[in-house]
Amino acid sequence: MRLPPFARLRGADTRGAPQQQQTRTAGAAQALSATEPSTALPALSIVVPVGPAETSLAPLLAELLLLPPDCEILLVDCPGSRELVQNCHPPDSLLQRHQLRRLEAEQGRAHQMNLGAKAARGEFLWFLHADSRLSPWLIQQLFEGLRAAPDGLHFFRLQFDNDGQGPMEINSLGAHLRSAWLGVPFGDQGFCLRRELFDSLGGYDETAPYGEDHLLLWAARRRRISLCYHPAVLGTSARKYRQAGWGRLTLRYQIYWIKQALPQYWRCLRGR
Repeated sequence: MRLPPFARLRGADTRGAPQQQQTRTAGAAQALSATEPSTALPALSIVVPVGPAETSLAPLLAELLLLPPDCEILLVDCPGSRELVQNCHPPDSLLQRHQLRRLEAEQGRAHQMNLGAKAARGEFLWFLHADSRLSPWLIQQLFEGLRAAPDGLHFFRLQFDNDGQGPMEINSLGAHLRSAWLGVPFGDQGFCLRRELFDSLGGYDETAPYGEDHLLLWAARRRRISLCYHPAVLGTSARKYRQAGWGRLTLRYQIYWIKQALPQYWRCLRGR
């Protein structure tokens, strides 16, 4: 299958990934545990928009301990999640290793992420959803990828948790094929890029009714930015599929993204 313009991916080959994961995980854990804290400004800022549907930040905060020390974590709330963010209790070990900041924003994920990006002090921005699930192998691939391609747009292989309804393995496979074959990842795959690049792309479109992450991806493709697809799995909750129904929500998302992608694809063909 011929890829659309600018969709050729770096690091998209996942052959042998399951066999290598255990070895890489052990190596990552050793490397991270051997890193000592410093007083330097963080090279990586993690921006987490917390929406009104979130019920807990504890799992993600615990897994952010996998990061090497002195990263910056920004929890950006909205009116519907303000109480959750204010009352969350990060592990003491997280506060000792990283800089944790809480920001208040208006409603809307695009606005929350833009506010977090503006306040961030790191050279690189990593946008994670509050229900993202991490692993040592993923962290290792992130930093290896940033060193190898600092001017790329990095993202990971999505896998839905078992808290949904219906055959979610089909959705996970669909996200992989859409990313690897078409070069169209979504924001729940953990976009990470240099902050200068993010600013030059105009940030997230706060006027879009949906798909602000999808539009950022197309802006990067028009600029011929390298898309760096890493085989490490990034987990995410499937609870929306249980609440709305698997078939109905799956069909709705397919209609939404294709409807939004077609005019963007045409702009890429025209070089605009």
